[in-house]
Amino acid sequence: MSYSVQNPKLPLAVYREVAAHLSQVEGVQTELTPQTSKQFDYTLSQVGSLEIQFSEPASSEARAQVEKILAYYGDRFGAWTILAQA
Repeated sequence: MSYSVQNPKLPLAVYREVAAHLSQVEGVQTELTPQTSKQFDYTLSQVGSLEIQFSEPASSEARAQVEKILAYYGDRFGAWTILAQA
């Protein structure tokens, strides 16, 4: 199971913090993808998305912990947008 989330206003440092926090959950790997916009906008994040992969089978505890972490950062920096889910 994997999915991509995005928060277009989130700074690079916070994306890295979220990725590090999520990587501490057993069975979860993360990857930051670069911004692909051809137009530069200083207010946009340098990161295109945060890829989250669960090892199979993904435990319900790991999924719940990931949701809690994303909710924590979403409350402080704005809602996440789910880009893709597989």
